[in-house]
Formats: sequence, C-alpha cells, structure tokens
Amino acid sequence: MPYIGTSQSRIDGIAKVTGTAKYAAEFDAPGLLHASFVASTIAKGRITRIDASDAKRVAGVVAVITHDNRPPMADDDKAYKDDVAPLGSPFRPLYDDKVAFNGQPIALVVAETSEAAREAATLVQVAYAPEPHVTDLFARRDATVAIPPPTNPFEALFAPPRTRGTPEAALAAAAVRHAGEYYVPVENHNPMELFAATAVYGADGTLTVYDKTQGVQNVQRYLCGVFGLKPEAVRVVSPYVGGAFGVGLRPNFEVVLAVLAARALRRSVRVVLTRPQMYALGYRPAMIQRIAIGATTGGTLDAITHDALTVTSQYEEFYRQETGWSGLLYTSPNAKYDHRLVRLDRPTSCDMRCPSAATGMFALESAMDELAVALELDPLALRLKCYSDRNQNSDRPYSSKALRECYAQGAAAFGWDKRNPAPRAMRDDGDLVGWGMATGVWDAFQAPITVRIALGADGHAEVACATSDIGTGTYTIMAQVAADMLGLPLEAVSIRLGDSTLPQSPVEGGSWIAVSVSNAIATTAGAIREDLLRFAQAMPSSPLAGLAPDAVALVDGKLASRQDASRAVPIADAMRAGGVDRIVQEKTTSPANDPRAHNTHSAVFAEVKVDEQLGVIRVTRVVSAIAAGRILNTKTAGSQILGSVVWGIGMALHEETLIDHRFGRVMNANIAEYLVPVNADVHDIKVIFVDEPDDSNPLGVKGLGEIGIVGVAAAIANAVYHATGRRVRDLPITLDKAIGIA
Repeated sequence: MPYIGTSQSRIDGIAKVTGTAKYAAEFDAPGLLHASFVASTIAKGRITRIDASDAKRVAGVVAVITHDNRPPMADDDKAYKDDVAPLGSPFRPLYDDKVAFNGQPIALVVAETSEAAREAATLVQVAYAPEPHVTDLFARRDATVAIPPPTNPFEALFAPPRTRGTPEAALAAAAVRHAGEYYVPVENHNPMELFAATAVYGADGTLTVYDKTQGVQNVQRYLCGVFGLKPEAVRVVSPYVGGAFGVGLRPNFEVVLAVLAARALRRSVRVVLTRPQMYALGYRPAMIQRIAIGATTGGTLDAITHDALTVTSQYEEFYRQETGWSGLLYTSPNAKYDHRLVRLDRPTSCDMRCPSAATGMFALESAMDELAVALELDPLALRLKCYSDRNQNSDRPYSSKALRECYAQGAAAFGWDKRNPAPRAMRDDGDLVGWGMATGVWDAFQAPITVRIALGADGHAEVACATSDIGTGTYTIMAQVAADMLGLPLEAVSIRLGDSTLPQSPVEGGSWIAVSVSNAIATTAGAIREDLLRFAQAMPSSPLAGLAPDAVALVDGKLASRQDASRAVPIADAMRAGGVDRIVQEKTTSPANDPRAHNTHSAVFAEVKVDEQLGVIRVTRVVSAIAAGRILNTKTAGSQILGSVVWGIGMALHEETLIDHRFGRVMNANIAEYLVPVNADVHDIKVIFVDEPDDSNPLGVKGLGEIGIVGVAAAIANAVYHATGRRVRDLPITLDKAIGIA
C-alpha cells in the first residue's frame, strides 16, 4: 500500500507513551554528577565577589565553577558563532565578570545529586557593581538601531524589502485611509521538556553529549569552537525532543555548562534547567508595529506602509522579516517597509514558532479588518479584491497558490455567509458572538541535506540523517517516504536521526526539514534502485533487460517495470545476482534553482463568545484551511495545525512575559502565572487541507510546522471586535481591553 498522503500513527509513539524514549536528561553514566547554576540578580553590571564557602559545605558538593576558575574557553567571537547566529557578539557563559541580563548564569554548582546542587546554589553569595539598565521597549522606542544592509543571501531573507512606487504620495491621495499601531509582547517558550544536557566523559577524554536541541551538528561544531576540540572528540546526540519551537535552534547555555564542568572535573555531568531558568533563554521579541493603508472606495489598495520595532539584546542583533509580509500578500502598487531594533539589557531574542509572520501578520490582518470596516465591505470580500497571483515584493509568480480555495472551503465550512456584519449584532443565549477571519502566509523553504540508506537482502532498510525530530513526526514521515520509495512495508524501515555522526542536516526549523529530508530520501532511494536494476539486468534472461532506471519502481519487495508489473525481480534475487547482501547509498540534495516564489497559505475563521457580565472570552470555533502542497501524513499534519491553532489562541488571549523593569526580572517565569491555553480554552477546531499540486520538488511537499499559527491571533482579535465593537490592537486581549472591565 502507498504510505505517502495517508493517515499513519507515529512510529515513535509507543516508545514515548511507554517511557522508553530517552530524552537529554535521561541518559545515565557511571559516576554521573549533577549541576545547577547560580543566576544573576541584576540586569547589568559586574560581579565583584563570589563567595561559595557555604555552598561547598553542603554534603555532596564537588565543585563550584565560576569565571575565575573555569577551564579554558575560546577568546574570540567567531568561536561562539553557531550556524544560525545573528550579527553581534554571542553570549559566553561563565566567561568573565560582566552581567548582561537578569538571570544570567554566573556560577555552576556541581554535586553528587541534583538536590544537593540546587540547595548549594542558593547558598552562593554574590556581590555586584550594578550599572543602569533598560528592559522596557517603550522606554527606548526613540533610541533605535537600523537593520544593517544584507551582505549575503541569508541576511537578505530578513531585511525589509525595497520600497516600490511612491507610497507617501499615494497614501495622501487615497480616498480611504487607515493607520494603526499594533503591539505584541514578549512571549517565552514553554515546551514540556525542560532544557537539559548530559555530558558523558570518556576514559580517553572524548565527550558524548546528550542535549535538547534542534540541530545536533550545529551544537557539535559550536562546542568544538568554544572548547578548541577536534570534531572526533565530541559527539552530540538528541534522539527525542519534547518540544522546542525555535528556542533550540541555537546552542543554549546548558550544554556549555555541562561540557565545561565535565572537562573541569573529568567526570560526566548533567545540567537540567528549572522552568524559571528557561526564561533566561531566547524568547519571541516584543514588537511595536505601525501600518498605514490607503485604498479606493471600491476596496483596491493604493498604498501600504509597515514599520516595526523589535527587541534584541545589547550584544547581538536578532531580527527576522517582520514587515515584508504586508507587501507580499496583497496587490498594491505602492509599498514601503522599515524595521528597526531596540537594544535592551535582556538575553537575545530568538525564533518562536513562525517567527515574524505570526507577529507581522497579526498587525496586517487586523489592519485589513479595520479597512474593511471603514469601507463597509465584508472582510473576506476585501481580501479577494486585493488578491495577488504574484509575489508583490519580488514580482514573481508562485510555484502554486491555492489561497482562493482556502478562502472558499474555509468560509463554507465555517458558515461565513451567515455573518451579520454589524458589531454586537450576533448573540447566543446572552453571550455576544463575534466572527472574524484572517489570512496566513509562510515561506516554503528547502535546504541542503544528506541521507544514507542501507538496504539489506532481508528486505529491511535503515535510513539515517542527522536531522532532529522536535515532536513534529519526522521519524514517521521519513519512514513513510522510504517505505514508498523502496517498496517496503512501513515496519521494514528503521530510522536513525539526532546524532552528529550521521549524514549532514541543517537545524530543524522554518518548516524545511520534512520537504528537504523527504526529497533526499527519494533521491537516495533512486540510487539504490539503479544499483538493483544493474544487478537484475545482469541476470540470465532478465525480465528487466533493456529498461532504463526511470522505467522501473520498487514495489512490494520487488523491482518491477512501471508499465508491466509482471516483469519483476525480487530484491533478494537481484542482490544475490550482484553478489551483495547490502546496498548502501548516501546522497545530498539541494533546492532546485527555481525563480518562482514559494509559499504556504491559509485562511483562518474564528468564532468567539463573550460573556459581558462574567468578563469571559471563549474561542468556540476555529476553521483553518491550509494550502501547503502535498501532505505526507494527514494524521500528524492535522495534529501540527491543531497545535498551531491552540498556540494562536494563546497568543491572542493569554501569553505575555511580564518584566519588573526596576530589576529587569521576569515576574511570571512559571507555567502557573505565564498563561497558556488549557483544555477548557480549546473547543471546536476544524482543519482543512486544500489540494495544491506543486512541482517545486519531486514530491511536491512544502512544509507545515509554521503556517498553522499565522493569522489565528488576528482572526480572534477581529472576532472580538465584531462581538464587542471594541478594537484591541495590543496582545493579549484581556478583559479590560475587550470589555472595559476594570
């Protein structure tokens, strides 16, 4: 049976639900030590003294490591650069006496037990020379830094697009204008699995490091640079990840601390961050956006301008393409973008599920809804009037774009035609009912990647690649694609991933791994098919004589003619004829040089019900129609979109990292006070996958991880306006903003 495009349960599911799947903090080693770090209590300044005498008296404490007694580390910034590092000088854990942010690791207590390490860490006394700090975006919004001009194609992905036309003049002349400022606060990742690293110290001084990461080879290269290690001296392994969503793209300080302690003590060491300590890692940057739109009275756009301010640290310049989505999606002859950074005394911000689009599209799609109100047009009708069949920023056609079908199928499933356009006009048993919608868009990337396949005469195949499975189902889709390409049952395919010694892979992020690794599997399986055909054609009176490689396929354990299935040779017979019991092929694939634009799209429809007396906002229905090329696994893909929609609900109504700016300290660094949606917040979610053939790659795959969240927050905000008549432009939408309850 074919597996691609079907509903398949995760092949790693049993291991996860039975507890046999091992995560970074679950690998053991003889004599394993446990470490806990001491966090700075100031946001900026210098350490003048560290007194660890009380900590060292705790039973079981082996060492307290600080910048004064640590093993050697690299001195130059280049050594600390990882594969996806932004511009600037990367953070160096325990490097010197400087404090760059509140919560920064400044000492590491190592003990025989985790309990002893944590207790002793509370006893380390630190004296500081504090310096003035700023952690409030609004306090620094007038002291911004321009994004530097791109110097390479990677940087160009994130720079604001060029201005087109004469936007200021077109805005001034427009018959209908809308301008608004929109705000998204800092949001912190809260994956189920805490970040952890276990550094196993070998007798020969080599290290095997089990780390929670989205890129084992990225971490391996980083550790080699920081500690001056040869590549063969350190191996990084991460077979399972309990959610990462962008905060694991770069090496985090837990892996540096674990390796630092292991090298200092020549013993194996584990570091597990607490939930509050994870708030010192990266985060979705706070963002102030201003959008202005000019339109004709008929609803076509004359001009659009989009400016953004986002947060970064004092030592690095992290940014993504925040504003360009506004010019990409809708037809407008005049457009202008600007993106500036605000440096704060905080850790460097980082990618968080669908970075830039989730935030930028909240502003754009809220503004489009406000324009529809001003024009007295249906919000969906406005988007259809402004629909573009070409990427507006690059003026290129799309490889495929089924957004019209998303609008149509999503609206039909939701019942959009029954919407009363007047705010506060729809009610259900006393509750105000609001219906809102929004568009989603994301890039469809493909990255260079290498896959090795070993096929045995017994009909079993092992597929290997260093990529990660961060909970998205990579194990399963790799097995599905390999099974189809090799003509084997799913259970005859085993997957190896998450090991730096395996064939090359980029970090897993940006929704590019599924498309990249799947097409690499197809390419590598094609090389195995050619080997088998060569062996089969050497057989006396071969039924496959004279056939070209493209004329045969691997089906049901046989190599068979695509035109005549009776012309076939069992895999085992072909390998016997070739005198081999195992075929190994390793191939690298890269994106095709395709000048077209490549994007995924979505249409999101949301219903909210608002109880004005109790002050409760509920998202009661969401329909998300997705156009993302060929869907590899309808079950896991549906789960991806469901999870993304739930995250969008959290973005709209719940999530906000609260900082006490007097100290630069996160006040709700826990999942009791940092609110995320729970079961009671999640009601009916319907996912529709729109058929969208795409020929950008052999399998027609685009990727799904990010697109599901884009537009969700805007659709909910627009629904809240429709229900209440109050427009909320700053997230999250709390009761005081939406209803006016003090």
